[in-house]
Amino acid sequence: MYGVDGVAMGSPLSPVIANFYMEDFEMKAIEKATYKPASWYRYVDDNFLIWPHGNEKLTDFLNHLNGIHNNIQFTMEIEDEVHLRFLDIDLYRKTDGSLGHKVYRKPTHTNLYLYQKSHHHPANKHSVLSSLVRRATALCD
Repeated sequence: MYGVDGVAMGSPLSPVIANFYMEDFEMKAIEKATYKPASWYRYVDDNFLIWPHGNEKLTDFLNHLNGIHNNIQFTMEIEDEVHLRFLDIDLYRKTDGSLGHKVYRKPTHTNLYLYQKSHHHPANKHSVLSSLVRRATALCD
């Protein structure tokens, strides 16, 4: 007999169940860790954490996370010079030590959103522009 991990693809309950599972997984993993992050945030399957204990202990923490469940494996990106890209945000250290943030676009970004002459409803076309403006004003310092 063997066990099956996961939930049904396409089921409306799958994201909810996965979210509950990961919330419990993270809480238990952090609770059992010797060194803990100062902050931990998750958006779907991307985590952002602030780690005050140095790179060696961070590697130990990553190994701890990856040792809990064979099918749940974390990868890590650390600050590059003064920048850390998370989702579509570029977090960077200012000269005074505070954090700044601006919109980040991956190198593969094409700047193509919705063709103006397409047969989409005008409200959809307008929402593309308004969401880009809102994102720029909300994410940029």
